[in-house]
Amino acid sequence: MTSHEIDYRIYGEEMQYVEIELDPQEGVIAESGSFMMMDDGIKMETIFGDGSEKDTGFFGKILGAGKRILTGESLFMTAFYNDLSGKRNVSFASPYPGKIVPIDLTEYNGKFVCQKDAFLCAAKGVSVGIEFSKKLGRGLFGGEGFIMQKLEGDGMAFVHAGGTMARKELQAGETLRVDTGCIVGFTQDIDYDIEFVGGIKNTVFGGEGLFFAKLRGPGVVYVQSLPFSRLAGRIVSSIPRGGNSKGEGSILGGLGDLLDGDNRF
Repeated sequence: MTSHEIDYRIYGEEMQYVEIELDPQEGVIAESGSFMMMDDGIKMETIFGDGSEKDTGFFGKILGAGKRILTGESLFMTAFYNDLSGKRNVSFASPYPGKIVPIDLTEYNGKFVCQKDAFLCAAKGVSVGIEFSKKLGRGLFGGEGFIMQKLEGDGMAFVHAGGTMARKELQAGETLRVDTGCIVGFTQDIDYDIEFVGGIKNTVFGGEGLFFAKLRGPGVVYVQSLPFSRLAGRIVSSIPRGGNSKGEGSILGGLGDLLDGDNRF
């Protein structure tokens, strides 16, 4: 294997974290801000990009790291190495309620495509790159734009899904229609496109957007029940405007809030 062969264990139900067990000289890479805790003897190093390519030179590293800007991520990633003789653990936490999904890239022919903010961490040697959409409609209306992340290699990677995660295995020609924001990721053989909802009533009053994501097999698709954008939208819509609460659930408005208790959120 070109990637480090790591062991792991996932803890928790709704707010999960993954504990990676590193043998001597093994390493793991992670997005900035996902680190939770580590044992004594773990060395932390900030690197350009994912560090999967060696001897590419300074400008090669700059180019590889610069691609990450297109996905909205930092130029840098963090690598954690076990410098001691025994086993050591390092843990990474999910950024919001949901599930951590382990992806064994050897089971998916060495490649997995995911949404831009889904990647959490991976074994050292896994390449974290960008996947450009070749379809204009998908790029404009697909919810993820023209660019998604691709994970390549022969090691373990971990992605995060909001809410509850569903794993769908599609047969050849089988189609699944999904809200564009609910896609976590899919295998490389999946044909991903967008489809117009159709119908004036559905378009104007449906409240589900104008387009579905259409995923055609064969391959595996991971779907999340609570995209972060949907969660954030609900929170923003609940923020009182002008210092006054919305008075939800009461025709008495502010007076009703006094009777309802602490429901200002």
